[in-house]
Amino acid sequence: MEFSLTTEQSEIQELALKFAKNEMIPHAHEFDEKGIFPSDIFKKAWELGLINTCIPAEYGGTGFSSLDGVIISEALAYGCMGMNTTFMANDLALLPIVIGGSEEQKKKFLTPFTEEFRIASFCLTEPNNGSDAGGIKTQFKDAGDHWIVSGEKMWITNAGYADLFVVYGTIDANLKHKGISALVVDPKSAGIELGKKEDKMGHRSSDTRAVRFNNVKVPKENMLGKPGEGWAIAMSTLDHSRPLVASSALGGAQRALDLSIQYAKERTQFGVPIAKHQAIQFMIAEMGMKVEAARLLTHKAAWMCDQGQRNTEIASYAKAFASDSCMQITTDAVQIYGGYGYSREYPVEKLMRDAKLIQIYEGTSQIQRLVMARELLK
Repeated sequence: MEFSLTTEQSEIQELALKFAKNEMIPHAHEFDEKGIFPSDIFKKAWELGLINTCIPAEYGGTGFSSLDGVIISEALAYGCMGMNTTFMANDLALLPIVIGGSEEQKKKFLTPFTEEFRIASFCLTEPNNGSDAGGIKTQFKDAGDHWIVSGEKMWITNAGYADLFVVYGTIDANLKHKGISALVVDPKSAGIELGKKEDKMGHRSSDTRAVRFNNVKVPKENMLGKPGEGWAIAMSTLDHSRPLVASSALGGAQRALDLSIQYAKERTQFGVPIAKHQAIQFMIAEMGMKVEAARLLTHKAAWMCDQGQRNTEIASYAKAFASDSCMQITTDAVQIYGGYGYSREYPVEKLMRDAKLIQIYEGTSQIQRLVMARELLK
């Protein structure tokens, strides 16, 4: 059993953290306030090899392991959880191709992302089907040499900038989960209509929109796997992506902890730094404990992927614990800062707003508990 990072992992962690501190943190407040999409920062991260970590080396990717991807994601989230959501969306969209695509599809759809900077979107959630992904209403109709896609997706990250969509729909709603399928769709296809950019509480630099598909023609060869295999592909994708999302919460939590320690040492009350007061010490101790526990869970979930082990249970532990801990840690950071913590001039209020979303997307904390219970009771 080995808990230390390899030399290569330590180097990539240092590179990603340096990027977060130099390129992301200086712009995080402005981009959040104005809702600016971080195009230039996104491209710089791609140029450094910090994006699309899931693409295997044989298709031009970096060949990073799942654990490598988690280490990079935590470091980037330390810079800004909102920007990191933008970055992670590429992996979330490309993972179904890595998992369920044919050799020809992988070469066709993955390789371009290694040759030039491109953006992707994962289109699963619908206006009336979030947690109940099995209730998807988007229709895939067989029209001979192509599919006709009709329906609406909601809360789609990067939708306004995407060069590729992976869309989930059903070939027959009566089949429920067994009818769900996945298609790679060109966002420039006729019949695709983008909604307005959503005005969100947090992750405001991330582009989130509804996407409507109005009888969109998609080539037959763009289906991942066979008709009806989309559910299995989606679930396997989430097993791989949930450690990534957990690592984003982890990065935000670590930032909140570091800022709290720094502030507690500088701020004085009753003649001494507030770090001398036991009430503050206990809060910081709780923060540190949760960060460390979340990191161990997250690394284990990613490591299991790399070992080819089924990680559904541990991935849900990691995602729920890391996101719930991040929410508590950032809330406590605001408390430690006191009135200043409630001001937008200080960074902790943004961390608190950003933390909330990670308890919701990629499966809510409540859905994670359903998954955990199902696995434990088998």
